[in-house]
Amino acid sequence: MGHLTHDEFFNRLADIFHARKAKGHGAVYLTQKRLSYSQTSKSPSEQEENPLADLHPAQPLPILIRASNGKGKGDRAAKVKLSTVVQPDELEGFYSRYAEVCKAGMAALKPRDRTKRKAKAKKRKGMTAT
Repeated sequence: MGHLTHDEFFNRLADIFHARKAKGHGAVYLTQKRLSYSQTSKSPSEQEENPLADLHPAQPLPILIRASNGKGKGDRAAKVKLSTVVQPDELEGFYSRYAEVCKAGMAALKPRDRTKRKAKAKKRKGMTAT
């Protein structure tokens, strides 16, 4: 599966959030990393001379953005993986839209029920005080 365009990525990411919300539970994993072309563009002799050359690139490198719905071993057929490549000059516009989609997807989150944990802590505190 190749990389999606930004519009396709945002539409499918919104679908993942919507499906998670409809089920009432689930995880959405979002990752990003710098895309490095140095491994394929340099000859082995150049890499041996300066193995850390990719730490200071001559020009800004693109970013690889990935998203997954977190389905694990049990239900691999339902696992959705998305990825897109963002060029350095498109980063600002991409991140603003990315933030909007993520905020919209997380707006319906329910806070965790921590009453049991609080009651346990209170009980322990009462036991140690006596």
